[in-house]
Amino acid sequence: MSEPVPGSGTGSVSGPAVSADLELAARLVREAGLLAARMRAEGLASQQKSNVADIVTAADHAAEEMIVAMLRSERPDDAIVGEEGANHSGSSGRTWVIDPVDGTYNFFRGMDWWCSALALTSADDVLLGAVHHPASDSVYVGGPRVPGTRNGEALATLGDVPVEQACATTYLHPPFYGGEIGAAFGRAVSRVATLRMRGSGTMDCVSVLLGQSDVVFQHTVPEWDRLPGAALIRSLGGEARLVAAAGVEWHVAGVPTAVAAVAAALVGDTVPLS
Repeated sequence: MSEPVPGSGTGSVSGPAVSADLELAARLVREAGLLAARMRAEGLASQQKSNVADIVTAADHAAEEMIVAMLRSERPDDAIVGEEGANHSGSSGRTWVIDPVDGTYNFFRGMDWWCSALALTSADDVLLGAVHHPASDSVYVGGPRVPGTRNGEALATLGDVPVEQACATTYLHPPFYGGEIGAAFGRAVSRVATLRMRGSGTMDCVSVLLGQSDVVFQHTVPEWDRLPGAALIRSLGGEARLVAAAGVEWHVAGVPTAVAAVAAALVGDTVPLS
């Protein structure tokens, strides 16, 4: 699913249907996050997926199965796509995209920078995102036309900052440090003030909501890792883009000025610092 043109999807929407979807999304991610946290406390083994840092646990599967069961009961006409294999077709034109545990490596190693997340999409855009961060028991919901909240309380609109003052959050696997991808990454990093790598793309987006960072970027990001956080950032006036550079597609999201500068740097455009 492509990101919309920056600036589209403005204005808020409300009504019983929207409220019901927001309530359901919040309940789903919170119950999934709490289930995963309980299972971690009881002890878990992991299995490697694509590489040593890409793992899956029984908690990932159990949390996804729980979300799928609830959605099949409460939204039987909606489609479902999950990171751990859930795939149900629907007739409504809407799709729930599930990441039962985002930041599984952090989760398995006992760190707190992980979450449960999902997004609801329709046609060519995301309608809403929801995230539960178990370490703080915080639930974030919002979307391009739904103002973002934390535990039901409104979040402040994002304040823009020039890229040279921006804190970026990102991740790049060591095999990609060289070559064209590494060069594109280096160009983007050279534009920002400082950089953090914490291992959960969705939680990195949450850090933008909280004013802890300003721009998120990473390449080859699947929908379940991209859409929940992008929806939340857009709920507070931020932007999310997909940028083709160095033979891969980059997800760039955050405050508008920093997003534009990082996107330009990735493709090699020379634009002046703001």
